[in-house]
Amino acid sequence: QVHLVESGGGLVQAEGSLRLSCVASGGTFSNYYMGWFRQTPGKEREFVAAISWNGARLYYADSVKGRITISRDNAKKTVYLQMNSLEPTDTAIYYCAASQKGDYKLTSGQSYDYWGQGTQVTVSS
Repeated sequence: QVHLVESGGGLVQAEGSLRLSCVASGGTFSNYYMGWFRQTPGKEREFVAAISWNGARLYYADSVKGRITISRDNAKKTVYLQMNSLEPTDTAIYYCAASQKGDYKLTSGQSYDYWGQGTQVTVSS
């Protein structure tokens, strides 16, 4: 069983930056692909980014490429989401998730086994 806790969300002006963190406990963190998703009220959960076990492979949604960077520190059991040049459309609850399925359908939330409680990101114009 893996427990995930996100932090780092908040209110930021457009063009600003935030770094989200997700700390894992339980399980062997380096065995999991990690992903970030986001969701706004009335919309489906949206894939943002994912990272392989050792950080060698990175995956991004087209909407965030060039602005968002995912990384991980297996020693700290933490995955990060560095978000720059934020836009009001980035406003959402951001969730981290852990997958035991490798790179299988990484953009689908159904591929992930564990989820955090989410952290709110609000970008004002």
